[in-house]
This record gives sequence, structure tokens and C-alpha cells, in this order.
Amino acid sequence: MFEFKDIEILQDIIKAGGFRAAAQKYNLSQSAISARVSGLEKKLGIMLFDRSNRQVRLTAAGLRFVEEAQRLSRARDRIWQELTHPGELSGTVRIGVAETIVHTLLTDMLNKLKNDFPKVRFELSVDTSGQLGKALEDDEMDVAIMLRESVPQGAVAAPLKPVELGWYCVETMELGDKPLSLSELAGHAIVTFPKGTPPFREIESIFAAPDISQPALHGSASLSTVKHLVAGGFGIGVLPSLMVKNSVWDEHIKQIPVCEEASLTALHFVITYYPERNREIGDAVQEAARLFDQTDR
Repeated sequence: MFEFKDIEILQDIIKAGGFRAAAQKYNLSQSAISARVSGLEKKLGIMLFDRSNRQVRLTAAGLRFVEEAQRLSRARDRIWQELTHPGELSGTVRIGVAETIVHTLLTDMLNKLKNDFPKVRFELSVDTSGQLGKALEDDEMDVAIMLRESVPQGAVAAPLKPVELGWYCVETMELGDKPLSLSELAGHAIVTFPKGTPPFREIESIFAAPDISQPALHGSASLSTVKHLVAGGFGIGVLPSLMVKNSVWDEHIKQIPVCEEASLTALHFVITYYPERNREIGDAVQEAARLFDQTDR
């Protein structure tokens, strides 16, 4: 079989960009490192590196081996930490969040986690809930805060308070005081969450009636971009009301009164993780997130 040292050497070869640099780290000759890698390849019955050119490049089989070996290393580190330092978190914690969370509770939550666990390094990912769910399921993430619709099977999900959605336009746009009808809203370009997300699908369904002109509906994975486009007069937009309330940007937008048919379902975010892998940090993130959930800043 192989040793954990083999995994570390492979990682160092990849990071350093060559066998020579890795050999220097271990105070070995380049031929010794090459021999160790060749021995590992012989044991596994696969070629780990493509040696057809001077660049250090993993083969497809090599990439698969390194990915799986890294998971094994993380499991080893987690077991060691739990047995030798119970109750003391350290190392890298991978947290994924939907962008709405970035504009609401993320900073306060991370400040508390940083103070509670000074030995922890945080690796953050911001993505759509669908992508976060896949990353969590594939063990590429330890904890995620995402829409409850995207929670993968087997993960626990602790709910946060619902986040209301609102219609917004640039402050200088004259729309009158009466709630806008669906037809009036459809007369504007609409910018909002990316295609395929629950808010985008709901907006599509709102304007699906045959007697209503289909609006130009623009989706973006960046809600910051949506807000910027609304503030620039590109169109009207659907945004989390809490995000607009907590915004410190000097961009002046206002909420649009709309008819009841245009009211949108609130977003339901959850803190989610697999308890068998990450119960301790999952519980810690849950406690910190709920402490700052929709508090005034």
C-alpha cells in the first residue's frame, strides 16, 4: 500500500512545481524523490505523472488518487484532533455561503468564530445554493449556509429566520405611489437571482399568464451586481430586503410597492453539515449564525 508520507510528497511536488523543489524540502536528492514516486506507481499499478514533457502534470489517474488521498489525510487529521485535543478546534474549516449571507450575518458570525477558535483558519466559498450542496455532499466543504431546497440527503439543516424579498428601483425613478401591477412591472427590465434558483423560477411563473407581456428577465450569480445595475437605472430588481437594509454602499435605491400577485416567497436559509464528519464545527457555526441572525447592525 502507501504511506501518508507518500501523500505529502506528492502534494509538495505539485505545489512546488517539480521534483527538485520537493527534494530540497525533504533534504533528499531528486533521484530519491523520483524513486519514491516510481515505487508508489508500481505499488498502485498506475502512472501518477505524465512524463512526456518537462512540466510536472498529474495524469487523470494521478489526479483521482491525490483527491482521494487528500480526503484520507483530512480524516486522519480530524481523528488526531478529536482524540488528542477534545473540545479544541484547529486547522482549516471550509465554510460555504450563499451571497445573501455575505451581506447580512457573515462578518459578525466569522468574528465570533475567530474569537472562539483562534487556531482555526477559515476558507470561504461564495456560490449558489445548488453548487454549495454538491460541494458539501462531495466533502469539499465542512459547513454551508444555503437555501433549504438544496440541502443534500443525510445532512442536518438548522433554520435561520426567513429573508424577505422586495422589488427595487433607482431612487430617481418616478413610479407613483400606487402598487405596480404585473403589467406595469413587466414593462421594465428585471434583474435578480441567477437562472435556475427558486426566486428566478418564481418570478418567471408570476409573469407566465398569457395576457401579460413577458419581461426581459436578467439573472446574475452576483447580487452585488444586481444591486449595482438597479442603482444605475438598468432596470428594476428583486433583492433580499435585509441585504439592502444592511448595505453601506453609496448607491441609492428604493423599494417599489407592488400588487399582491407580485409578492415573492421569503428565502429560507439553513446551516447545514454532515454530523458524522463535522458536528463540532457545524454546531459552532450554527450557534454563531443564529446569534447574529437578522440583528440590527
